[in-house]
Amino acid sequence: MPTRDRPYSQFNFTVDILDSDADPGTVAGGFQEVSGIGLEVNMVEYRNGNFPDNNVIIVPGLAKTADITCKRGIFGSDVLYKWLDNIRRGARGQARHVKVTLLSEDRQDVVHTWTLRNASISKYTSGPFNAKGNEVAMEEMVLKCEQVLMDSGQ
Repeated sequence: MPTRDRPYSQFNFTVDILDSDADPGTVAGGFQEVSGIGLEVNMVEYRNGNFPDNNVIIVPGLAKTADITCKRGIFGSDVLYKWLDNIRRGARGQARHVKVTLLSEDRQDVVHTWTLRNASISKYTSGPFNAKGNEVAMEEMVLKCEQVLMDSGQ
C-alpha cells in the first residue's frame, strides 16, 4: 500500500463477529459507529533496597482494554440478541473474536484491522423511541474483550 500524505476517512469500515453460530455469509447488520477501541498498560513502580540510585524503575504491569461501543439501526436480525441471551443465561463458550476493519475510500484496500479477542456483550440498549421523530431506531451494545490486536493493512 502506498504511503499517503493525508489520513483515511473514518466512514468506510466493517465489523465481523467471528466464531458465530450463524450460518457463514449471514449478515448480522452493519454498524453506524464503533467507538472506544483501546488498551492501557498499567505501569508498576519498583525499586530494590540496594539500588544505588534514589529513584524507582518502571515495569510494565497488566494490560486492560477499554469498553467498545457499537451502534446500529434496528433492522430485525436476531443474531446479536441470541449471542447476548446465551451470555445472559451463562452458556459456556460465548466469547467471540470481533474484527473491525478500516477500508480505503474505494473500499478495495484494508488500511487497518483491530481484532477484539474473546469479546462478550456486557450491555445492550435500544431506543429511544419517539412517535414524533423521524430518526432511525437505534440499538447499542457495549463489548468487553480480553485483548486488542492491531494490524496495519500493509
